[in-house]
Amino acid sequence: MAKALWPLAALMLVLFSAANLPWELDDYDQAKQAWTSYEMVTEGHWFYQRTSDDQGLATKPPLTGWISAATYEITRSWDVAWRLPSLVCAGLIAFLLLRSASRGYGNIAGLIAFAAFGFNLLSPRLATLVRSDMPLALVIFLIGLLIWEKIRRRAPWSTRDRWIMFGLLTAGMLIKGPIIYAFLLPGIVVATVYERRVGGKESSAVTERRYGTKLWFGWWPWLASLAIFLVWVIAGCLWVPRFYELVVVREFLARFGEIGPHVHRSQSIFFYIPHLLHKFFPWSALIIGLAIFDLRARGWNVRRAFAEMSPATIWLACWIVGGLVLMSLIPSKRVDRIFPVIPPLCLLVAVQIAQFINRGKEAARNARLIGVTLLIAVLFSAGYVASRVLEGYRDHRDALSIFGRQVREEATKNHWRYEAIGKSDEGLPLYLMRPHFLKPDVAVEKWNKGEIDVLAVPVDQAPDLMRELHDSTRRFESATRQDLKRPNYVLLTR
Repeated sequence: MAKALWPLAALMLVLFSAANLPWELDDYDQAKQAWTSYEMVTEGHWFYQRTSDDQGLATKPPLTGWISAATYEITRSWDVAWRLPSLVCAGLIAFLLLRSASRGYGNIAGLIAFAAFGFNLLSPRLATLVRSDMPLALVIFLIGLLIWEKIRRRAPWSTRDRWIMFGLLTAGMLIKGPIIYAFLLPGIVVATVYERRVGGKESSAVTERRYGTKLWFGWWPWLASLAIFLVWVIAGCLWVPRFYELVVVREFLARFGEIGPHVHRSQSIFFYIPHLLHKFFPWSALIIGLAIFDLRARGWNVRRAFAEMSPATIWLACWIVGGLVLMSLIPSKRVDRIFPVIPPLCLLVAVQIAQFINRGKEAARNARLIGVTLLIAVLFSAGYVASRVLEGYRDHRDALSIFGRQVREEATKNHWRYEAIGKSDEGLPLYLMRPHFLKPDVAVEKWNKGEIDVLAVPVDQAPDLMRELHDSTRRFESATRQDLKRPNYVLLTR
């Protein structure tokens, strides 16, 4: 196992680190997430932050921003501070999958669970994306994994366990709010109902032998973590202008339907299924294939298949399906939002692999089939990452980042005071290390008073601005970003 593990781990690290090269903040709302920690450090707004144009508010709770701010204080690099937390979380999930699946189902199953997490189309993309998806997935996985361990070991819940759950639930609430409930509560409810239904048909001795513990670890960890989140929400509603409109209504309530002018893009209830089949390929095909193979071996008796499942496997299935169904019922959808079901899917792959490779005379053939699947997964994910990186450099995806670095270098060399005008490119103030965009009239006034020496502006606004900016001339322009329909930027100097 070790001979295969270390090369796979090294390749996984390369893919996770490289998938988002060239690094930029211009898509997937990365600039919004990056801005929260930048404003925390530069302006001391630790609980509620504005957007770069001063017209909006950061809509997520602040924990991910706190982590990035702390990382910046250690590393003094914003690129590292914004991307390292997600990369570390991805590494922790992969390690926990390897350890847990190996202990529960054997070394080969552990290796496959590890590989399934690393070699798909979602994990490498999110591992260094400046978003809160990977930290949230880690928290959800830790909660579900602890439940799985309790079931597998038939161990009761202790006070210490409940405090751990409270801490994890609170972390999830302060990362992305109550969405953590959507990935856990449906599975807990369904698995508990199934447990009681099965338990009612068995003797008490059999029920104790099968289940040994309760899935439910008490009300207070859920309610106490929700109370902490509500303190943040209520304080924002009371003291932060437009918080209720922009955060409570637009960010949370509008995801469930049209509320006034706030509309999120609604998707089909089946939106996530084809995306999961694609993004988790070939493991998604392997899960379906092994399930069909197992049912055929049992004479297509579905009831018998469920009856022979271990309680730990029942929990995994309920965890995955419960989260997938509830997230599918929420009208507002995006592919990355379903990512927290990927780690339990990897554990489910490990369960199936452990059963599949130990089928007597067919063990050698089955092992070869698993090896081919692993090779396909490696080639598929590596090809995806390579194509993304090549396209990124070819299409100048980081054009604005390069422009910002050039402006900073020129400003340092020439002792310039500089600012920027813009709105749609929220990453530009971060590339320039400026506190916010200036409004055009404010920028013109400061320029004509001699308070700024250079100004970065959208190229389509430059002619009109240059008529108002005394003695202004073009210095250089950013390259065109082929995949984003946004204007180039030009640097105006005196």
